[in-house]
Formats: sequence, structure tokens, C-alpha cells
Amino acid sequence: MNSQLSKAGIYTDFSGLAELKAGARKQSPQARKEVARQFEAMFIQIMLKSMRDAGNLGAEGSSDQVRFYQQMFDKQIALDLANNKGMGLAQVFEQQLGNEPRSATAAADLGMPGRRSFNVKPLPVAAPVNVAKPAASESKPTWSPDSPEDFIRELWPMAKQVAQKLGTTPEVLIAQAALETGWGKKMPAGDKGSMNLFGIKADSGWKGQKVNVSTLEYREHIAVRERASFRAYESTEQSMEDYAAFLQNNPRYQTALKHAADPERFLHELQQAGYATDPRYAKKIKGIMASERFAGVVNQLKAG
Repeated sequence: MNSQLSKAGIYTDFSGLAELKAGARKQSPQARKEVARQFEAMFIQIMLKSMRDAGNLGAEGSSDQVRFYQQMFDKQIALDLANNKGMGLAQVFEQQLGNEPRSATAAADLGMPGRRSFNVKPLPVAAPVNVAKPAASESKPTWSPDSPEDFIRELWPMAKQVAQKLGTTPEVLIAQAALETGWGKKMPAGDKGSMNLFGIKADSGWKGQKVNVSTLEYREHIAVRERASFRAYESTEQSMEDYAAFLQNNPRYQTALKHAADPERFLHELQQAGYATDPRYAKKIKGIMASERFAGVVNQLKAG
């Protein structure tokens, strides 16, 4: 298009977007087309965000800077896709904006039945339904620290106690928990929550609560999505205590415990023993520990 309305090809071009709004208010056909593309771009962006959230980015994806540039990249990709072939949604949006009848062919392209119009009548208001509140025993345990700094500070007292039992340092445990949970934001949840800080799975010997969720595993160095059962706890303290017992009672981790005083060797031996399938598991944890942000908070806690 030669019109100025097509200027909004970069998501930061606010002047172009403003012209789209003005043209849409005047019911310009060209503006409707461009606005429809913007709607489709927003939809694609939501899909991209959901795909990113479904994956575990680990240490490399945990910084605010990385997330900021990923969001910029996703927004631009969404616009580029919408401005080319797109997903076919722009046509639907354009017809809705112009109150035009929608053809059966366009509906079939999206796998939907054809309709004469895309206008939706309001649904009748249903009578309020009394929903019983879940019993206290069924409530989901929650813990969601506001920032990585809060994550470290809140786990520090318990991490010190458990680290002493294992003969290692509390920062190793906290960095491992940070990687496993995305700083407390991606613990295995299921329907009940888990408070599982270390990604310990519920094997046949586990008699406690568990949750079944999708997880990212590495098979022959290739990341794949699988479903697995994870142990569930009532608190982060229980999770910390069970982590210590899990290592101490499992013969495969005895070599790691022998080198617990050396964080790097401890993490290396954990990976060698098969604690995680990620081939870069130990390296990612060490990367978290080496970051200035992490070390700064830890040094404050040690000094205090």
C-alpha cells in the first residue's frame, strides 16, 4: 500500500497506529484492512508469548534484559507475519469491523461453519450460582516471590539449614531451585500446586501427594515435552528437607555428597549421576551463581 496507514509495520511506530485508529473511526475500508492486520498481529503475539511461557528458559532466559528483548522480537515477528500471509484472521476481523456478511468459504478456511453474519447477540444473564468453597485441605499452597531478590531472601534461612546437613553452601541450593522453578514462577502446579523447588519426581516409592504435569526433558540432547508426576509439598521448607533426604538416601548421589563442599564439583557429580536430563544443567546453575545480581544479594545476606 502507498497509503500512510501502512506505516504501522513496526510495533513501536505509534504515529502509524494513531492514523489507523483515526481511519477506522471514519469507516475507511483501507483503515479497516490495516486495523484487522493489527488485531491479527496481537493474536499471534499472544500465541508466541504462550509458547515461550511453556518452555523453561533456564539461567540464560531469567534476566530482565533477555525477557525485554524477547518481547520486542516477538512483537515484531507478529507484525511481520500478519503483514504477509498471516493466519487468515485478518479477513474475519475486517468483515466484522465493516459488518459485512461472512462467506462460507472464508469460514471453511478457518475450520468453522459458514454464517451469514459475524455479529454476536448478547447471551441471556443466568441466575447466580452458589459455588461451594473448597475445604481448607483442598486449597492450593501458593508461594510466588515478586523478584529474584525476594526469592533468594525468602529461601535463605532454610537453605542455610539444609546446606549444613549436606555439607554444601546455601547459594548452591537456591541457584538450583531458581533454575528448576524459574525463580518460583514455574513450579509443577497441576490442580493442587506442589511447592516443589527441585523438580523431584514422584517415583513408585513416594507415598505423599503428587501432581501430574507437562515437563521439558532432553532425550539424546533434544528437548521434548513429556508428562510426569512430581512430588507435592505443603511448604518450601518441606521441599528443602525432602531434597536433602532424597540425596542422602539415594546411593547414586553419594559421590556428589562427598564433594558437597566444592559447589562446582558437587553440581558436576549431580549431573553425572543423572539428576537432570539437561546436558547443560550444572553449567546453568553455575551461571546463576556467577551473576552479579545473585552474588550481590547473597553477599548482603552473608554480611547481615
